[in-house]
Amino acid sequence: TKRVHTSYSQAGAVTGRLASANPNLQNIPIRTELGRKIRRAFIAEPGNTLLAVDYSQIELRVVAHIAGDKAMIKAFHEDQDIHAATAAAVFGTTLKKVTPEQRRRAKAVNFGLIYGMSPYGLTRATDLTMAEAEEFVKVYFERFPGVRTYLDQAREQAAEQGYVETLLGRRRYFPQLTKAGQPSPTQLRARAEREAVNSPIQGSAADIIKLAMIELPDALTAAKLKARMLLQVHDELVFEVPTAQLKKTAKVVQQVMQSAYKLKVPLQTDAKAGPNWEQMEPIA
Repeated sequence: TKRVHTSYSQAGAVTGRLASANPNLQNIPIRTELGRKIRRAFIAEPGNTLLAVDYSQIELRVVAHIAGDKAMIKAFHEDQDIHAATAAAVFGTTLKKVTPEQRRRAKAVNFGLIYGMSPYGLTRATDLTMAEAEEFVKVYFERFPGVRTYLDQAREQAAEQGYVETLLGRRRYFPQLTKAGQPSPTQLRARAEREAVNSPIQGSAADIIKLAMIELPDALTAAKLKARMLLQVHDELVFEVPTAQLKKTAKVVQQVMQSAYKLKVPLQTDAKAGPNWEQMEPIA
C-alpha cells in the first residue's frame, strides 16, 4: 500500500490499553520539534483530511463516577474547568479568582492522586514543599471525600481479594498485595498499591474507547460516510475522511464516543482536523 502500518496488541499493556508496535505510533511526542516533524510526515490521501477525536479528561471523569464524589460530579455537569474547580475548592476562592499557579498545582494533584502519588511524590512533581503538599492533600480530601474513600477501597480490595476491576468487570491481579502472597520489598509493594489505585481508572478509560471503536464502523456505514479509522492513541482516535464529509463525520464520531458508556458525568470529546497529523485545527 506504500503506507506505514502498525500492529496493535490487545494484551500488550497490563492496563488494558491497546499497545502499538512495529512501529510504535502511540509514543510520537507532540511537544518536541522532532516529534512534530515526524507527525508532519503522516499525511492524508488527496481529497481526504485527517480527523482526530479524543476524550476530554476521561480518567478524571471515570474517577468522579467511581468515587461518586458530589463536588467533582457537580463540576463536570456544570462544564467547569475541573482543575480550576479543584483549585477554587482547595484554596477557598472563586473560579474567576483562581490564579494560573493555583490551577497548575491543582492539576498536578488531580492527576497525581489517581496515579497513587503520595505527598512526597507531589513535591517532586511541583514546587510544593513537603508541608505544603501534605496540607494540600489534606484539604483536597476534605473537599472531595469520595475520592479519598475510593483510593482507600481500591487498596483494601487489592489486599483482600488480590485484584481490582474496571467498570466493565475486567480484572487485574495483585497477588503481591495479599496476605497469602510472597512478602514484597516496601518499594515494590508501594508501586503495586499505586497501580491498584490507577488500574480501574485507566482500565475503564481503555474499555470505553474500545466500546466506541466497536460501534463506529457500523455508525459510519449507516450515515453513508467513507471515513476509515486509522489509529488509536490512548484516548484519541484518528481517521482519514473525505474532505467533503469532514464535519458530518466528526459529528457522528463524537456522538458515538460520547455515548459509548453511561457515566454519572457526561463524556466529552474534542475534534480537530488537518492535512497531516501535526497541522491540525479544532473543528468549529
